Amino acid sequence: METVEVEAPITKLQEEEEEDINEDELSPIEEVRLTVPNTDDPTLPVWTFRMWILGLLSCVLLSFLNQFFSYRKEPLIITQITVQVATLPIGQFMAAVLPTTKFRILGFGSREFSLNPGPFNMKEHVLITIFANAGFAFGNGSAYAVGIVNIIKAFYGRSISFGASWLLIITTQVLGYGWAGLLRKYVVEPAHMWWPSTLVQISLFRALHEKEEDDNEIVNGSGNKRPISRAKFFVIALVCSFSWYIFPGYIFQALSSISWVCWAYPNSVTAQQIGSGLNGLGVGAFTLDWATVASFLFSPLICPFFAIANVFVGYALIMYVVIPISYWGFNVYNAKNFPLYSSDLFTAQGQEYNITRIVNNQFNIDLTEYKKQGRINLSLFFTLTYGFGFATIASTLTHVALFYGREIYQRYRASSEGKVDVHTRLMRRYKDIPSWWFYLLLLVTILVSLALTIFLKNEVQMPYWGLLLAASLAFIFTLPISIITATTNQTPGLNIITEYVMGVLYPGRPIANVCFKTYGYMSMTQAISFLSDFKLGHYMKIPPRSMFLVQFIGTIIAGTINLSVAWWLLGSIDNICHQDKFSNSPWTCPGDHVFFDASVIWGLVSPRRIFGHLGNYSALNWFFLGGLLGPVIVWLLHKSFPKQTWIPLINLPVLLGATAMMPPATALNYNSWILVGTIFNFFVFRYRKKWWQRYNYILSAALDAGVAFMAVLLYFSVGMENRSINWWGNNDPEHCDLATCPTAKGISIDGCPTF
Repeated sequence: METVEVEAPITKLQEEEEEDINEDELSPIEEVRLTVPNTDDPTLPVWTFRMWILGLLSCVLLSFLNQFFSYRKEPLIITQITVQVATLPIGQFMAAVLPTTKFRILGFGSREFSLNPGPFNMKEHVLITIFANAGFAFGNGSAYAVGIVNIIKAFYGRSISFGASWLLIITTQVLGYGWAGLLRKYVVEPAHMWWPSTLVQISLFRALHEKEEDDNEIVNGSGNKRPISRAKFFVIALVCSFSWYIFPGYIFQALSSISWVCWAYPNSVTAQQIGSGLNGLGVGAFTLDWATVASFLFSPLICPFFAIANVFVGYALIMYVVIPISYWGFNVYNAKNFPLYSSDLFTAQGQEYNITRIVNNQFNIDLTEYKKQGRINLSLFFTLTYGFGFATIASTLTHVALFYGREIYQRYRASSEGKVDVHTRLMRRYKDIPSWWFYLLLLVTILVSLALTIFLKNEVQMPYWGLLLAASLAFIFTLPISIITATTNQTPGLNIITEYVMGVLYPGRPIANVCFKTYGYMSMTQAISFLSDFKLGHYMKIPPRSMFLVQFIGTIIAGTINLSVAWWLLGSIDNICHQDKFSNSPWTCPGDHVFFDASVIWGLVSPRRIFGHLGNYSALNWFFLGGLLGPVIVWLLHKSFPKQTWIPLINLPVLLGATAMMPPATALNYNSWILVGTIFNFFVFRYRKKWWQRYNYILSAALDAGVAFMAVLLYFSVGMENRSINWWGNNDPEHCDLATCPTAKGISIDGCPTF
């Protein structure tokens, strides 16, 4: 039975509002005028039974699945768009079958309630999606602080209590909400603060709820056949995705990475370095596994082509120009002593560095053991990742200042003049959130965090002054970076800055460093996500109190589910995160592996012994200067040759930051993501626009959901008992064993040829 899509009725109130809008009230941003409706129906119910059931279920499901997948070799991240698409037919079904009977609840006086107050409306749908966004950790997949628990238990082999872990996760997720709420009048209400990313979701909401103009036009344009409904297409695609994933997920795991170059040259290290999709350049490698395509970079179907093209240019330059020249041409930093691509840490002789030996009983660095093993060395790719990371941060500041500085300043001045647009005027009919809510939230979170750093310092290492400094950094940067994000859609991160600061101020303590980074970096990130969602609610005319409560409740639930799943998996899967102890394990924890390495580099060993005069990589600090000056050169060229329109299209932060997810992402992830994204968002979008408009996001959601449900089913049915099929297609992930070998003369590694 097909779900019938009903066009949202235009009420008399909305018609009157359309007539009453003055030209001066229209948004000054053209994209907003074209995308966001200028009307509102305040009679639409928001706090409905449907919203709570679907919202809570979505939050729990996404937080469970994203945490579950974060430990997998290909950590699929399921976004709120999957929920946005999937909950529409469910909400419409509930509106059709739930009883409309009204009733009263003791303690609520004469107020009447109903399980079914009318048709499933867009405002309910928005709040359900906000719940889901909390389950998706506002873009991070799972709560960032869970990584601290993972590295303590799985990598360092130490312990942390469940209570301390929960407090750490919840406070780092919620701390930024307090001051973000107080900044709403600066970056949410002003029309010039338009938050470009929210328009994508608004477009999808309107596409899902508003009836298509011509339902009888066939998808391919012939016009003689009724197209399949979105709901039926979603179910068919989900079943296909669900059924197919049993092959790359269990029966034939080599389908996840097909590297034919390695098959053709089984005894050549160089050929396998070039052809390996997981440990090399990925030339010719491809995948038949959606989890591999959508891992790390999210689904390519929801990313606009211009963004894919920018990533491709930066990725291709770094991966296929800079890396080969640096490795084979100049042997930069003795690159041939180590694998071409690896996130591991090494001794000067190419052996894997024994981290546990340099950690003493006080969970600090053991300098005697450190001197025995010598300085830490990184693979070439990992080294350049940090260099380009330094350059990306610096170039973002300069690029935004030069190319958007005047615009940001003008929009900030315009926003401070108090001119109200139609959206702000319509929102003033709803009760605002009292400021004391945010002051109280901020005070309670700070006090709980201080208690964590004072009374449980032996578990988190960070002193109270570290918390206050991290919170101060996050607070200072929230407003300027929110303005940058609201006007340019670029969000500079504080992760490397916070690691560097704490590594210098408090060296030798790895957990203190990652805690400081999480409080500093994530508090600001969560604050900006909070403000972005508030702008979405502002455009969609969601009552502010409803928005706040859904965000807050969703964050608490998601953080609790994240930790519970982590605690369960860390305690039930032997050698989780240790591929060297469990051959061909799907539980490799790629993101946590990089997080662990960062804790060693910045916290345990400290920047002085890596990027300072006591380390091998002090020259990488010049990347900061290069990043600062790069946009200046582009800007000067633009001013000197204003008729050359291609010059301002050179976006150095995007180009330099294209490989920011590598590692843990691999060449295979990037190549497949770029290919699939180009097919759908360039070719299909250009030549089959009706099909793309009707089904593209539906297909993305169905593929994500199908893989997620089959992966969980496989774990509970065969994974818990370690049942596997032993044959050629499962014994090795891609049959490129030599890709991880060094190529320098005199370096001897087990399983690798010597030169």
